Amino acid sequence: MIDFRVGFMFERDRAPEELPGCAAALEAMGADDLWVIEDIGWTGSISSAALALAATRELRVGIGIAPVALRNPALLAMEVANLARVHPGRLVAGVGHGAAGLMRMVGADRPRKLALLEESIAVLRGLMAGDEVTLHGQEVTVDGVRLVHPAREVPPIVAGVVKPRSLELSGRVADGTILAEGAGPAEITAALEHIGNGRRAGDRPAHELIVFAYLHVSDDPVSAAEATRDMVTGQAAWLGVAPAALFTVIGPAAGIPAKVEALRAAGASTVVLRPLGDDPEGQARAALEALGRARS
Repeated sequence: MIDFRVGFMFERDRAPEELPGCAAALEAMGADDLWVIEDIGWTGSISSAALALAATRELRVGIGIAPVALRNPALLAMEVANLARVHPGRLVAGVGHGAAGLMRMVGADRPRKLALLEESIAVLRGLMAGDEVTLHGQEVTVDGVRLVHPAREVPPIVAGVVKPRSLELSGRVADGTILAEGAGPAEITAALEHIGNGRRAGDRPAHELIVFAYLHVSDDPVSAAEATRDMVTGQAAWLGVAPAALFTVIGPAAGIPAKVEALRAAGASTVVLRPLGDDPEGQARAALEALGRARS
């Protein structure tokens, strides 16, 4: 059984030189995870994960997420295997289709997204396990490649996906699924149905459901709305829902335990809170204290 975990996101707008200090602070506070972002124009997830892992001893670091449309799976396996060898048991490799708009910006959008994701995961897992991999797929070609330094412990490969067919694919071939910011109990229930359909057709021994959620700790609803409006509005537009429909952890600290528990009770294995606004480490501490998870 996967223990319930609480982690935090390193916001993409923050300067990368702040990442090692943030990772060390979160570990000292008692956080289970730190997750890093990869978006075109911001920063690379592999280098970010390396910085966070090097600055900590126990904290698990998640890649959330590397777009397979942007990253050749053989190169991604080489990079992730390096990190996994040096920091065994502390890395989660998150992958996804890649947002179509961002991928088009760099000429990387691919037509057969499901095939690309499935084939990339197969290559990643095989190479990191030390296998010689040959695959002539619809989107991925690898011919007799083997890593000289495979991972001693293959990290979990989790898929950041949204739509039903992608969720089913994740259940079938991945070790876990990431649900994007805004997913609440109802969305978790619906996603788990699709993931379950995939798992029944697959062979993975366990599946971690990771749910991202916006965090802003404030007793003032007006200031909280101002601090989070742009991000919440943009995410709602991307998901095609009204901003009010997004599940968030925005509001007084006293309300955090009930909201996180609602996600856990619906089936989340891990909740990753994404602090918005000023003092992200202070917000993380407030959340951990409210949850009774902060180290003294």
